Amino acid sequence: MRLAISITSCLIGVVLISHAQTPQSTQPAKAVSAPPEGQTPVGAGAELKPTQDNSVTGSLNLVAEKNGVRIAGLVKGLKPGTEQGFHIHEKGDCSAPDASSAGNHFNPTAQPHGNPKESGPKHVGDMVNLRADSQGVAKVDTFIAGAALQSGTPNDVFGKAIVIHQKPDDYTSQPAGNSGDRVACGVIR
Repeated sequence: MRLAISITSCLIGVVLISHAQTPQSTQPAKAVSAPPEGQTPVGAGAELKPTQDNSVTGSLNLVAEKNGVRIAGLVKGLKPGTEQGFHIHEKGDCSAPDASSAGNHFNPTAQPHGNPKESGPKHVGDMVNLRADSQGVAKVDTFIAGAALQSGTPNDVFGKAIVIHQKPDDYTSQPAGNSGDRVACGVIR
């Protein structure tokens, strides 16, 4: 039990440190909500591996917050100075060489694809594009409103895949934003 609390505390620390250093959030900065007395915060992670003929990797931490899930971490190996589509996909399966095994965007409410920065319908798995710096590194700190983590509810992202695409999401093309090939994939565990 102490190990689980220590690991969870470390995850929260990483999220808070990453959050303080990387203002790329889709919502105003806020601290991780304290869990109810006697409960530990719910967290998970995703290790992104490159798809065939790509070199993008990353390590992401997810923490349940009030009204959603925060994702923080680093992604490396991106083309310097570019944006890439960044989504949660419906299946926790990155086994196909092109990550097609991850399926479509996670969309438990059957909404059209949309811009996570705007109000209106969108997939639960729609997230803001990643922005790579001049070294090809993207610092991630984003909040997915309406998502849940390890709750067992239809909007739960645990066990789904996080996918990075070759091109930026245009936020309008249906059903997936025309963001091109999948360059990295990792299962949320």
